[in-house]
Amino acid sequence: MSSSLHVVLGFIAWTLFLLILMESVRSWLVVSGKVPANGFNPENSNLSPFMQRLARAHANCLEGLPLFGGLLVVAVLADRSHLTDPLAYTLLGARVVQSVIHLISVSAFAVTARFTAFAVQMVIAVYWTVLLLGA
Repeated sequence: MSSSLHVVLGFIAWTLFLLILMESVRSWLVVSGKVPANGFNPENSNLSPFMQRLARAHANCLEGLPLFGGLLVVAVLADRSHLTDPLAYTLLGARVVQSVIHLISVSAFAVTARFTAFAVQMVIAVYWTVLLLGA
């Protein structure tokens, strides 16, 4: 399997991990009687700041997966993964860093670092798009 496909799988696994984490905490809140089963908002706005950030980090992954994963899949399907493989793990690393920072802090420094991780992903995506369009 190419690095590009490994990264698509890794991106999906990371998104799934965040979902499982969120649903595990929500389940504990229901079982412990702290929140009724029908007491959750999609963005967790009625829960702790951490849970709100977790919902947003998960949503960020869902928003990014079609774009970043799509480019990787197009490269593989077009037999051009040699164009995406070199930066594929960098993209996934930047995504994980973005999510982790999102979970741990909303300080000005953290927000800047989080945006930097996202900017790395955007630059890679633009670069891949140009390469794939020219291939």
